[in-house]
Amino acid sequence: MIEDLQETYPGAGTFKLGHNAKSSAKLIALVRSKVKHAQCAALAEFGGDPTTMPKVGRCDIIANWDGTPAVVIKTISVKTLPFNEVTLRMAMAEGEHETLPDWRKAREAHFARNGGFDPEMKLVFEFFEVVENLIGREIKPDEDTK
Repeated sequence: MIEDLQETYPGAGTFKLGHNAKSSAKLIALVRSKVKHAQCAALAEFGGDPTTMPKVGRCDIIANWDGTPAVVIKTISVKTLPFNEVTLRMAMAEGEHETLPDWRKAREAHFARNGGFDPEMKLVFEFFEVVENLIGREIKPDEDTK
């Protein structure tokens, strides 16, 4: 049986992690292992459109780099705050770095490459939980990708 994820998770958005196939696979593995249970983005990336922001209680689909569904997550908390107010707990929840200074250095470089960095820039920080690992599921192809 082929499942339509939009029927199972109405309103779910789909997004990719990482900047290439290798980083995407690494980050998805961290999500699946529950080491990564948070993510952040510059508030400016949402373009002032509240519908694109993470929403507590909503499920979303993390896609593999090739666009196939990988994991369903549910947002459990969203906080908007300046970059320089991110705590150790928040940074470690992203699962990619071992110290807050390492997280800050990596994120500063990321934001500088992708639109600019300011230590007081607003970030949207989302905590999530894994709802379903989609390995082995038969998923109905998205009409847009046929």
